Amino acid sequence: MQNYNNDNTARRYEAHVSILGTTQIHLRNPYIVAWWSMACPGFGHLLLSKYIRGYLLFIWEVIVNVQSNLNLAMIYSFQGKIDMAKEILDTRWLLIYIPVYLFAIWDSYRTTVDLNKVYILVERENHRFNSFILSPLEINYLDKRSPLLAFIWSLFMPGLGQLYIHRILTAAFVVIWAVIFFYQSHALEAVTYLFLGEIQKATTILNPEWLLFFPSLYGFAIYDSYSATVENNKLYEKEQRTYLRAYYQDTNFQVLKGQKVK
Repeated sequence: MQNYNNDNTARRYEAHVSILGTTQIHLRNPYIVAWWSMACPGFGHLLLSKYIRGYLLFIWEVIVNVQSNLNLAMIYSFQGKIDMAKEILDTRWLLIYIPVYLFAIWDSYRTTVDLNKVYILVERENHRFNSFILSPLEINYLDKRSPLLAFIWSLFMPGLGQLYIHRILTAAFVVIWAVIFFYQSHALEAVTYLFLGEIQKATTILNPEWLLFFPSLYGFAIYDSYSATVENNKLYEKEQRTYLRAYYQDTNFQVLKGQKVK
């Protein structure tokens, strides 16, 4: 049950509240979205709530990256071992990596520009959208959350910030891949040895190829949860203003130019 249905009475809707989360259109910086696609293909599309495309590109990134030994080659190049980096790279996989990587950056930039144009039209239409849903599986509603808390929970574990603001699809995806990366990289085992003072064991047990996925995953989880919380708060305030204006403001009420509202 929801308080309003997003039917076809409007050409475009600004947001939709469902049991899986709140999806909304708002202005974004195309360069920032493209940068996240550059950091890891798929992340730019996930920021835009283009989930299927984002999931496919991210899974493709992990598979092709591991098969081509790209992360290992990057580690060797950071250490100045250029010859070893060239030797371990598998060009059969690397050559299919480059075009899809470039496509992810270009497509996320193009989609952001298009959605910004759609948002301008949405603002002009200013059509009502649903803000509450109740089902046997879940409850979701617009309300204000703390961006700082979303940031902190994402620091503890990628995906928890998204759960805090009810972005179930992104949260599930990020948590699952975080678990995979923790397991394959042996990061938690290394942390345990580090606390025990066994630095050599902690260094030896680490798998750097999988560990290198963490900076982009953590960064995306933190940025997405924080920015989504800020935008959700703006959406909540706008929906509240629209509701109060429609049901409580006198139709004859006017604010004259230069007049102060008390």
